[in-house]
Amino acid sequence: MALFALLAEDVSSVRRVVEERIELEAPDLPELLVAFLNELISSADARGLVFGSFSVKIDGQPGSYHLSAHARGEPLDPDRHQPTVQPKGATYTALRVSPEGGQWVAQCVVDV
Repeated sequence: MALFALLAEDVSSVRRVVEERIELEAPDLPELLVAFLNELISSADARGLVFGSFSVKIDGQPGSYHLSAHARGEPLDPDRHQPTVQPKGATYTALRVSPEGGQWVAQCVVDV
């Protein structure tokens, strides 16, 4: 959601008219996060979309994780969505995925 807040001031207002299915594999959770964010950026950019709803399932164990996701959104409308910057890619800078206080924290720097 934070990634697409760059493209839509109010992500909750993004209509769910288009759905993208994403399947990815990675050896660890941090790499899976970067791959997932980059896939979302690529898909949104190529199709001129903004996503506002996601369902994600992660299976596996260290050495072999699998992500299945659905991203839902609509064509980007600059007048309605009020984008600020265009994300170019997720990086490994400050990358971490870990449990913290009973919740999971996932973070990385996104180039714009």
